[in-house]
Amino acid sequence: MDLDVDYATALLAAVLLGIGFVLQQHSAEQEPESRFLSPRILTDLLRKPRWLLGIACMVGGYLLAAWSIGHLALIFVEPLLTTYLVWALVLAVPMSRQAIRLTEVAGALILIGGVTLLSVTRATKPVGLSFGSFSHWYAAAIIAGIALAAVLAGHRMRGHMRATLTGLAAGLVFGIQDALTRQTLGILQGHSYSVAALLSSWPSYALAGAGVVGIWLMQNAFSAAPLRASLPAIAAGEPVAGIALGIVVFGDRVQISAGMLAMEAGGIAALIIGVVAVARSLAFTGLRKLALATTPIPDPAGQLSPEGTPGPTSGAAADRTIAEPGPASG
Repeated sequence: MDLDVDYATALLAAVLLGIGFVLQQHSAEQEPESRFLSPRILTDLLRKPRWLLGIACMVGGYLLAAWSIGHLALIFVEPLLTTYLVWALVLAVPMSRQAIRLTEVAGALILIGGVTLLSVTRATKPVGLSFGSFSHWYAAAIIAGIALAAVLAGHRMRGHMRATLTGLAAGLVFGIQDALTRQTLGILQGHSYSVAALLSSWPSYALAGAGVVGIWLMQNAFSAAPLRASLPAIAAGEPVAGIALGIVVFGDRVQISAGMLAMEAGGIAALIIGVVAVARSLAFTGLRKLALATTPIPDPAGQLSPEGTPGPTSGAAADRTIAEPGPASG
């Protein structure tokens, strides 16, 4: 029975994450392009109730995910958490008034299958029995460097490529956050869940910092293009970074054989196919068009037209909506 509760907890975490990401993106995409990589994007979003609800759902999802990491093997936790793509699609469909397509659901399931294949090729140790030495965390610095390179490359681009690269960076940072969560749980379990031990250890502070940076990068990715351009990259980057850190930092063993190498290759191929399939979702594109259509637009006199109310510049708003790239241009 306890095992069933643990699986249900991981699945509920995925549901909350999917809902949280959709709500955040619906608010973040209304931010002007000039706010990209600016701290003001977060100060603006803090005043939006829908975004705060999305953050609350995401935080709740990550807390449940942390519980799952402490009670289930990562080979089960990671695939279950990746199902947030499916739940994001389920919420995006009614919000965007777009029909869901079989290829989109199949793509999300293929991506989850890819994460599963990559996960089962390594054996993990229980949390609390495998501590990552500080000297092994150089791998996190390398991953952070890759994330920084992706952000800088995205800054020089526009639209979908900017969102994809920034989303990939956010996913990599979230993967570092997952590894830090594992380290923090190990410290707590090794010190009888002492708060003093938590406050005196560096992983807890690094965990908080990684969470803030990940959220900031994710909002920038959400603001750059429809959700279909960023969320699959986040979903692919997070487990890959987490698996890499599990091997280097925590000593997770990778099983090397012809069959296992074939599974790893299949997992990578499934990740790529799944990302491409989900990235073509009409529902995620429809969310952006809906948000742009209801964003207050300044009229020539400097006044804001009420949300959803045609004003003097309603034609400009319509043009901006029509100009959004559709599936054919993505």
